[in-house]
Amino acid sequence: MKKCIVIPDSFKGSLSSLQICEIARQSIGKFFPDCQVVTLPVADGGEGTVDCFLSAMPGERVTLQVHGPYMEQITACYARFGDTAIIEMASAAGLPMVGERKDPSATTTYGVGEQLLHAVKHGAKKIILGLGGSATNDAGCGAAAAAGVVFLDGQGVPFVPTGGTLSRITSYDCTKARQLFAGVEITCMCDIDNPMYGPSGAAFVFGPQKGADPQMVEQLDQQLRALAKLLPEGTDHLAGAGAAGAMGAGMVAFLGAQLRSGIETVLDVVDFDRQLEGTDLVLTGEGKIDSQSLRGKVVIGVARRAAAKQVPVCAVVGDVGDDAYDAYSMGVSAIFSTNRLAIPFSQAKLRSEQDYRHTLEDLLRLIQTVQQMKKS
Repeated sequence: MKKCIVIPDSFKGSLSSLQICEIARQSIGKFFPDCQVVTLPVADGGEGTVDCFLSAMPGERVTLQVHGPYMEQITACYARFGDTAIIEMASAAGLPMVGERKDPSATTTYGVGEQLLHAVKHGAKKIILGLGGSATNDAGCGAAAAAGVVFLDGQGVPFVPTGGTLSRITSYDCTKARQLFAGVEITCMCDIDNPMYGPSGAAFVFGPQKGADPQMVEQLDQQLRALAKLLPEGTDHLAGAGAAGAMGAGMVAFLGAQLRSGIETVLDVVDFDRQLEGTDLVLTGEGKIDSQSLRGKVVIGVARRAAAKQVPVCAVVGDVGDDAYDAYSMGVSAIFSTNRLAIPFSQAKLRSEQDYRHTLEDLLRLIQTVQQMKKS
């Protein structure tokens, strides 16, 4: 084996994609010391997205002071690759940042907008914004306000809306923001297809994990419905409109962004199709492969591209659902589970590193044996 690409998603709660890439690099080198190993760790747009891009290709980490979820001063960072900026909204409005102070009716994405504005003022012509891991439900209004959108209440007074005050908005003006972002392409990485509101919308599906009790969930949903009446028709039901507390809808409506599959965006940015040239094997994976995976997440996104170049794809995953096997008709060559002892996740996560390594090395031993037999 002369060249192998390692491009995994994280195993949430156990292994990061960066850790997986390092294990794979070591193990491949053990069996195929002359193999060129290309590691491309993947994040879904949430926490760790910037680090993954910076690990996959040379770029610059930009550090700046912005406002956090409760408008406190924080230090955040984004990545810059020439005139392209990669920003993760979780770096300024992420759920881990609020600790026990979870309140999606009061938290804001304002600091995310400050990062967007900083990137543009420093030459960014293309911005990739990761939507994931949010503590907010403000439909991106905070970010839009920081980026120049003016929101007015019933008395014509400008204010910065939060998840609990969206219904106070009577009108908004995007003129200044659109001027500031003229000629800038904004792509939001989004791997969910939830609408803005309703039973499968931002508040009902994601509100509880952000601290909303049933009553607050209902209130947040009503607030989103009130805002949706002011947005361009159809925005509220775009696939991914409900991402990051409905920030997906807000970024489209206020800044003219587009919502796109996270893995497709990653593959384009790292020039994956070119990387496939001369590749003998692609190693990918995720915590569990199931029917949800088949809707275009990391494993399937990678497999489709690789299949077009006739490169085999092995998925090393934590667990395999009974509904995962259509992956074989979508470009995946083989699936291997690291759950070697068939134990619950609570136990398996404690040994995830060794189980991943052993599973991968079993696969590599097989490949090595087959290649040796062909030579003899």
